[in-house]
Amino acid sequence: MSGSIAQGTSQTHGNTHILHFLVRLPRPMEDVWPAVATPEGLGAWCTAVDILQPRLDGAVTLRDLGSGRVTAWDVDRVAEYTVEDGGRIRFHLERGGDTGSVLRFTHEFRGEGASESGWRNRFERLIEVLESSQGLTAQRPPQPSEPSEPLPGQLT
Repeated sequence: MSGSIAQGTSQTHGNTHILHFLVRLPRPMEDVWPAVATPEGLGAWCTAVDILQPRLDGAVTLRDLGSGRVTAWDVDRVAEYTVEDGGRIRFHLERGGDTGSVLRFTHEFRGEGASESGWRNRFERLIEVLESSQGLTAQRPPQPSEPSEPLPGQLT
């Protein structure tokens, strides 16, 4: 399975904007969770993380998006960060078949700033990171190898 990004949707209610994306990812939820819920994971595709306390009401500082609190935390499923400058950023993971997962993403913010194309570029990087990660090669079926010496007692 390779990743794909569905067309994003955008809504505006007064001065509040809401972006939604559905992203199909080539890895199971357990492998994707660190990419949305750890400083190293977010830093690899989204933005540098200065502070992340991985729990409900923990502090968070996402360098390009702002500082605030963790406003939802359901391990392996939901990570939501609400930051002053960047609004509410929610990552909701679901199973997507045997080897993949689906990310339902929401970014709610006021004023200008976030763009659909900016988040699409980030999700393209996320897919690249997940496709190139070490764990992906472990999921590939083994390749045929040269015949080895027979074991003692094995007929040839």
